[in-house]
Amino acid sequence: MADKSSIEWTDATWNPMTGCTQVSPGCDHCYAKTLVDTRQSKNPKSVRFGRPFEQVMLHEDRLTQPLRWSRPRRIFVNSLSDLFHRDVPDEFIERVLDVMVNASWHTFQVLTKRPERMRRFFAKRVVPDNVWLGVSIESMDYAWRVNMLCETPALWRWISAEPLLGSLRELNLDGVDWVVVGGESGPGARDMKPRWARELRDKCVESAIPFLFKQWGAFNESGHLVGKHAAGRMFEGRTWDEYPATAAGLLMKGQER
Repeated sequence: MADKSSIEWTDATWNPMTGCTQVSPGCDHCYAKTLVDTRQSKNPKSVRFGRPFEQVMLHEDRLTQPLRWSRPRRIFVNSLSDLFHRDVPDEFIERVLDVMVNASWHTFQVLTKRPERMRRFFAKRVVPDNVWLGVSIESMDYAWRVNMLCETPALWRWISAEPLLGSLRELNLDGVDWVVVGGESGPGARDMKPRWARELRDKCVESAIPFLFKQWGAFNESGHLVGKHAAGRMFEGRTWDEYPATAAGLLMKGQER
């Protein structure tokens, strides 16, 4: 976990659990798995020493971390796991949710590839207004994740199309409040076609949905393999850093964007 994050769309990360398993092509080059398997699992000082990424671990000592951060932040929940993984007990998710409720000055960004469990979990629970529920979707093969997200009664819903591996031109954005798009970086990265990002940007502009372009990834806008930093995050001559709301005084839902 980190009080500061280099992830473009968040301020901090909070990992009350770590470890996950792959469920779709978007997981093929998972940065979290690479981090754990190549560094943390080989470090005797790490809590994950000797443990593969596929072993989900619960970290009791990290649960209250957001309560000690007094300045309001956008907090990405589980950058190294998935809150709704099958190996995370409902009781532990409840405790994570309690912290989100008690740390009401923060905005918690939850992202999952398992919206079926998220929908079941919140069928009899209220999603706090400071919790943004989101799903990762890399292609239309996983559009069902967005459908399940929109069937979950939450004030804020968002999509992370990263890595974007195909056109989402036909994706229904009704009920979605924010869209993040990004290409893949790192070894073996697959390229993101500019038209795929443009299609989503245009859909967002048409529907007045905030749009954030995170990065091109390893390939630049011309399709050349140049690396993440050289490719940058300029999209059609500008950066796109739109948000629906924050706990730090930015636009709230229902206000003029």
